[in-house]
Amino acid sequence: MMKTVTLPDGRGLPVMGLGTWRMGERGSDKAAETRVIQKALDLGISLIDTAEIYGNGGSERVVGDAIRGRRDDAFIVSKVAPSNASRRGTIRACEASLGYLGIETLDLYLLHWRGGVPLAETVEAFETLKTQGKIRAWGVSNFDVDDLEDMPNLAECSANQVLYNPQSRGIEFDLLPFCQSHNIPIMAYTPLGQSGVVLKNAAIAGVARRHNATPGQVILAWGIRHAGVVTIPKTATLARVEENLGAVSLQLSAEDLAEIDRAFPAPRRKASLEML
Repeated sequence: MMKTVTLPDGRGLPVMGLGTWRMGERGSDKAAETRVIQKALDLGISLIDTAEIYGNGGSERVVGDAIRGRRDDAFIVSKVAPSNASRRGTIRACEASLGYLGIETLDLYLLHWRGGVPLAETVEAFETLKTQGKIRAWGVSNFDVDDLEDMPNLAECSANQVLYNPQSRGIEFDLLPFCQSHNIPIMAYTPLGQSGVVLKNAAIAGVARRHNATPGQVILAWGIRHAGVVTIPKTATLARVEENLGAVSLQLSAEDLAEIDRAFPAPRRKASLEML
């Protein structure tokens, strides 16, 4: 049974999901990408994250193909781009995403990052979509503490999707505690880091050897050690999907965490929120 964190509406959000950034960009990859998503569902990884800007809807189409006939197996998250986040634009964007996905309701709908549209306008659209039954909950992505403090109806914000991995730990200083105190789950994107820096680190490799695990499993387990944090690694291979799942049951010791801290120190001061 997949572990979950609790959303404000009482539903469980799986701690392990699958990201789909860069999926749907090339037609020649579609069959393989579909199989990866279906493999994740077969293994009980129900949380599938996508966005309207990924492949200009291509990612949502791939997800839609993968979940056809299996809607009840999936927890689907998509995102509206800031350029579409007006009152009417948000509703139109959501309806387009639903069409690409071939479903009637999104489990969670996020504002991809903060843009020029007033947050109150976007939130009003989100609430309208909830009333219409087109989304079950809404949240944000790439929001720092000051952005969240500006949010209307913050108690209804069901997630904040941000960059988080040992290489990028800035959220630990104030954003993670803020979200935890307000019951806003963190969805960690790019959880394995960038350019192989974390995966190839000697300290990570040492921890992995002690647990007979892979470096990737150690990094993902490190991310979800916090209460209220879920992880959405993207992978294009079937074997990696199964490997990632092993992180859910991996328990890191205080010694392990201290070793990782020495290699990738925790933040000591406020820094601008990193985003990709």
